[in-house]
Amino acid sequence: MENFMEILSSNRSFGGWHRRYRHRSSTLDCEMQFAVYLPPQAERGERLPVLYWLSGLTCTDENFMQKAGAQRLAAELGLVLVAPDTSPRGEGVPGDPDGAWDFGLGAGFYLNATQQPWARHYRMHDYVVHELPALIEAHFPVSDKRGISGHSMGGHGALVCALRNPGRYHSLSAFAPISQPSACPWGEKAFGRYLGEDRASWREWDACELLAQAPERLPILVDQGESDGFLTEQLRPAALQAAAEAAGHPLTLRLQPGYDHSYYFIASFIDDHLYHHAAALRQP
Repeated sequence: MENFMEILSSNRSFGGWHRRYRHRSSTLDCEMQFAVYLPPQAERGERLPVLYWLSGLTCTDENFMQKAGAQRLAAELGLVLVAPDTSPRGEGVPGDPDGAWDFGLGAGFYLNATQQPWARHYRMHDYVVHELPALIEAHFPVSDKRGISGHSMGGHGALVCALRNPGRYHSLSAFAPISQPSACPWGEKAFGRYLGEDRASWREWDACELLAQAPERLPILVDQGESDGFLTEQLRPAALQAAAEAAGHPLTLRLQPGYDHSYYFIASFIDDHLYHHAAALRQP
């Protein structure tokens, strides 16, 4: 039953297929949904590289697939796109006791929770890094070449997944990532509840901390809107740049004048990120 996938929808797109699935996750102990875009090359028997996209707070698998406009170029480049949900959901999965939007359901922060009542279900890191790719690679015509990207909370997730798992990914990028979650309100709230009050345990889930000890120098592309309302308090791109410079880690941080935190921003620069990933993922 763990490998059973129920197809929820299927839509033709740029010669390929956008499909949504539901499956039972053993890692998260609940049912999960995810979306896959299969470019036309998949129907010709090619085993294609995969770009995993991690979305932000309150999002689901649908936001990126519907709003980013990535399918056209993914079809041209022969990239499979995979978008998981942002947290465990369903009956019995605890959320925020006060119903807040920035914690719990829709706000899994792509970590492995250690504190109750969240430890049983909130293991999004293991789900994204291990269980979901194993499912994708078992059931779709893909190779083991993986890239990862994301937005906001998902940008944090992409950075942390790649930095914690050297050799697992061939390419990495992010849009407006929560760069230093251990030092911003969103991250402090999530880490304090999911991981406990010992801030030393937070370091392994903070990109700025991980850069200092990263054994792999995977080039990172980051785009950040200068008119993003969360720029200074929550996202802290300057901290990411400082950490990369101190570690000698290759980072291209582009500050985009006039752009905000929305999918209008993502759609404006998604092609650059797809080219960035394709350059690494399509190498022999």
